[in-house]
Amino acid sequence: MPQNFLNKKVLFTLMATGLMSKVATLQMFAHNEFDITPEQYMVLALLDEQGELYQRQICEMSYKDRPNITRIINILENNGLVKRIPDVNGRKVLKVHVTEKGRIIHAKIKPYVIKLRDEMVKNIPVKDLELCQKVLGQMLDNLEGKVKLQI
Repeated sequence: MPQNFLNKKVLFTLMATGLMSKVATLQMFAHNEFDITPEQYMVLALLDEQGELYQRQICEMSYKDRPNITRIINILENNGLVKRIPDVNGRKVLKVHVTEKGRIIHAKIKPYVIKLRDEMVKNIPVKDLELCQKVLGQMLDNLEGKVKLQI
């Protein structure tokens, strides 16, 4: 099998898997009538698991640009799930932290997300998942520096 054909097949499978994962997540959120979107949940989960973060850190960790993260944080803040607080160094920079209401929502949704992730990898041996992680990590490293995100 020629290398170019294999590259195309691998990249197609990678894109199809990402798309199917996104659709499955959207459908799971809709089916369970969660009051937030998967993107909002991702930010909420980052904050609940990592603690207070600057908006720039959220952008970097989520691979989302500043305008999208600002919009998501605004929605979460309007719903009382996160709060912006002044940085302790007295600068005009704000940190974002999850509220108690946000922690409750995160705890409610997290088991569903874990179940979906478990379904995605069922019947795949751990050694294969480790190799997959290694290969995907190398692909990510290969792209770093070639992609300019507005962070």
